[in-house]
Amino acid sequence: MAKRVFVVDDETNIADTLAVILRNEGYQATAFYNAQSALEQAGDRGPDLIISDVMMPGMSGIEMAMLVKERHPECKILLFSGQASTLNLLETVRERGHNFELLAKPVHPTDLLARVAEAGLPGAF
Repeated sequence: MAKRVFVVDDETNIADTLAVILRNEGYQATAFYNAQSALEQAGDRGPDLIISDVMMPGMSGIEMAMLVKERHPECKILLFSGQASTLNLLETVRERGHNFELLAKPVHPTDLLARVAEAGLPGAF
């Protein structure tokens, strides 16, 4: 069964592009344009992996990641951001017991796929 991956970014072209790249590698990837809709879709059977922008209107990617991990501790999380201030946010989250991986924006497709594989979700092909 293909691994379920949620790609969350308020920049729709980024979310859509990353989801297409992942689908081309055999993942069941879905793009979401805000954290709340991704959280609602996680439901009872959460995704295997969430790849999310950190800074988004409303709920941040970090807040969403912490909520998903509470409900689905087995879900892997990869966060990405183009802002240096994100490192400070991640340090605060680490103090609360969460250790999320961070990718720098823009993320190259090869780097993205390598990090997904490192998270324990090798491609389906």
